[in-house]
Amino acid sequence: MPEDNLPKSSKKIRVITNVLTQALKLWLRSQVSQISQLEVEIRASDRQILSGCIPWVSVFASHAVYQGLHITRIQLVAENIQINIGSVLKGQPLRLLETVSVFGDLSVEEKDLNNSLSSELLSTALNDVLLKLLPEHSAKSKPISWQKITLDKNQVIISGMLTPTIEAQQLDIYLCLELHNSQELQLSQIQVIENAIPLLEGNDSYNLHLGSDIDIEELTLIPGKLECRGQINVNP
Repeated sequence: MPEDNLPKSSKKIRVITNVLTQALKLWLRSQVSQISQLEVEIRASDRQILSGCIPWVSVFASHAVYQGLHITRIQLVAENIQINIGSVLKGQPLRLLETVSVFGDLSVEEKDLNNSLSSELLSTALNDVLLKLLPEHSAKSKPISWQKITLDKNQVIISGMLTPTIEAQQLDIYLCLELHNSQELQLSQIQVIENAIPLLEGNDSYNLHLGSDIDIEELTLIPGKLECRGQINVNP
């Protein structure tokens, strides 16, 4: 049916849905510094939208950069979202009124992970991992310049340089990465090597807690790619 022949109620909900979709896209774009593709689908009735409740939203994005982290592909689904619909219809920014549980599939290729090494979030996380593996390393007071991450089957190789030093000092970390439970990652079969000298080599394992707002169902590490499926709470 041509749009001109639609009932007034259908036209009204189409306008509201379009306004809301564009507002959501603008809000999502404001959260990232770069994005290649962004698709948003909203499923809701006019009564639900006008009450500020969105029962179901799907978001797909590719090659997005969030706080310096390069994400190859991400598919998100959220339900029962409460928003400031009155303000949105007046042209104001979209805002969440309540915490939203978001289910998602995330894929990060090795090249994008390496492009993220300059981000504060990833470099801080790698420093925390090193400190957990080698607590005595903090006493050396040598900053790490992380150079490369290699993804293999269930294994991660992290390479960096100790700075500042008179001569280059290479640091390599080898570890197996698995999901211990929905909120913890397990590091095992760990080796830490500095200039070909082993600093740590043993069968001990370490768990990294990801936070109470994260619930991971599946983590897959294959050569050149990291894939993850789970849920995260997005707070207002």
